Amino acid sequence: MRILVIEDDKSIAELERDYLEINGYECDIASDGETGLNMALHNEYALVILDIMLPGIDGFELCSRFRAQSDTPVIILSAKKDDIDKVRGLGLGADDYMTKPFSPNELMARVKSHIARYDRLTGNGGSKAGQNKMLKIRELEIDKDSRRVFVSGEEKIMPAKEYDLLLFLAENPNRVFSKEHIFDRIWGMDAIGDVSTVTVHIRRLREKIESDMDNLQYIETVWGVGYRFKG
Repeated sequence: MRILVIEDDKSIAELERDYLEINGYECDIASDGETGLNMALHNEYALVILDIMLPGIDGFELCSRFRAQSDTPVIILSAKKDDIDKVRGLGLGADDYMTKPFSPNELMARVKSHIARYDRLTGNGGSKAGQNKMLKIRELEIDKDSRRVFVSGEEKIMPAKEYDLLLFLAENPNRVFSKEHIFDRIWGMDAIGDVSTVTVHIRRLREKIESDMDNLQYIETVWGVGYRFKG
């Protein structure tokens, strides 16, 4: 299983590579944004570890462009510690955000967690193969076999957690879920973060599936409580 590290600090990149290899992963390293994006888009990786402050294309732009074409898990590992940077990174589709200096053991735990969760979501276990896996709600179609989402026939590319969040809500129509419940359900007990992540992902889902943000057809905010999918 191969992981891509995009990091311009050679010593940090080599530290990450050493710990990944100790834990049984193969590792490629890119030291600038343009090279990293090209490698990420043209090779098969189980996960990408991404710095923000890169030569050429910065990590935010790289994440946005990569996420438009791939749902491979992305962990941002950056010296930028402000909440606004974390929210921006998650809003661009990153699955996780860690700050430097970091614990290599914690990084490995998160790598394993995101890869395992992605494998479960992509159906590598192969269960329930004979069942109807198409969920259709008005103009929204969710193909659970291929994990593809279509709105009015147009495919919408979604990273793993956006897809998992959408499927969870769509399979439980007209029920109100608090942000805390959604966070526990989608990110799990091993997740490190806060419920603001839910807000960011709901906003990104709406941008992809709603045709009119002033007249929401799918994901409704129940003020002071949480969110509800309109069945």
